[in-house]
Amino acid sequence: MTKAELVEAVAKSANIPKGAAEKAVGAFISSVSGALKKGDRVTLVGFGSFEVASRQARTGRNPQTGKEIKIAEAKVPKFRPGKALKDAIAAKKK
Repeated sequence: MTKAELVEAVAKSANIPKGAAEKAVGAFISSVSGALKKGDRVTLVGFGSFEVASRQARTGRNPQTGKEIKIAEAKVPKFRPGKALKDAIAAKKK
């Protein structure tokens, strides 16, 4: 699902104009991004949690040359699905 498809789904589900849905989706993304930049954890009960994790420095390989390269430590966003989301997906597959 793309952002445009998400906006359309939100507009249809909430029975609001697409413009309002686009603002709402944009505000959600902006709010989550801002919280993660500050190092906060964002928890949506029943859906999941967004958090920032540190990825340690490591040695990798350049696939074109095969040379070893050093990959610096980095902060990366992570998402952990909640129980309700896991259950909804599991029930869907059956």
